[in-house]
Amino acid sequence: MPRHRLVLEYDGRAFMGWQRQAHGPSVQAALETALAGIAGEEVVVHAAGRTDSGVHARAMTAHADLAREIAPFRLMEALNAHLRLAGHAVAVLEASLAPPDFHARFSCIGRAYAYKIVNRRAPLTFEAGLAWRVPQPLDTDAMHAAAQLLVGRHDFTTFRSVHCQSASPVRTLARLDVSREAERVTIEAEARSFLHHQVRSMVGALVFVGLGRWSMADLAAALAARDRRRLPLNAPPDGLWFTAARYA
Repeated sequence: MPRHRLVLEYDGRAFMGWQRQAHGPSVQAALETALAGIAGEEVVVHAAGRTDSGVHARAMTAHADLAREIAPFRLMEALNAHLRLAGHAVAVLEASLAPPDFHARFSCIGRAYAYKIVNRRAPLTFEAGLAWRVPQPLDTDAMHAAAQLLVGRHDFTTFRSVHCQSASPVRTLARLDVSREAERVTIEAEARSFLHHQVRSMVGALVFVGLGRWSMADLAAALAARDRRRLPLNAPPDGLWFTAARYA
C-alpha cells in the first residue's frame, strides 16, 4: 500500500486543532474527509505535530496510506480542490511517495515553531488572529538574553499545561531566539519535541521580561521551581506557527 508524504499549510483559526475530535472541526478530519472522497476509502492521516486550537502551520509534514494508486502530483491537486470546495483554509504544498517505514510523527527528529508578536499601540487589521498584539514597548534584547536560560535540557514543568499527557516534563530545547524587525517581534523555538503549551508558556514568560516585569533571575527561578503556578502568562494561540519538521 503506497505511503504518501504531504507538506501542508493551514490557518488554525477555524479549527479546534490538528487532532480529530467530536466537538469541533479539525485539520486532520478535513484532510481525511477529502482523502476519502478521492480514494473511496477511509484513510487515517498522521502528522509531525498536534497543533492546538487556533495555532497555524507553514509546513506541517503528514502521511497517509492509500490502497488506490495515484500519482503524488495528482493527489496534491485533488486534495487542494476538495479542501477549497469545502471552504477549508488548508493547502497541500508538496506530495511525494515515502518509504513504508516513514512515519510523520515517529520519524521526526526535530520540530520548529515561530511565534509572531506585533509590538504596537494600534489594533491589528490584516494580522488579527495571526499574531499577538502587545501594545507596551518590549525590550527584545533582554528577551533574547533571557531566552538562552531555557536552551538545553531542563525539567519544563513550569512551562507545560496541566493537561499535558507526556510521561516526562524533561525536554532538550535546541534553540530559542528573539528577533525584531520594526514593530514585528519573532520568537523561534526548535527541539526534538515539545510539551503541551510549552512554546506559548515560554513566550508569555519572555514577554514579561520584555516588559520589565521579570528579570533573568525571575525566569531562572520559575524554571527551577518546576511549578506551573509560577508561570506569569500563557501567550494566546494566535501568534503560534508550526514552521518545520526535520527528518534524518
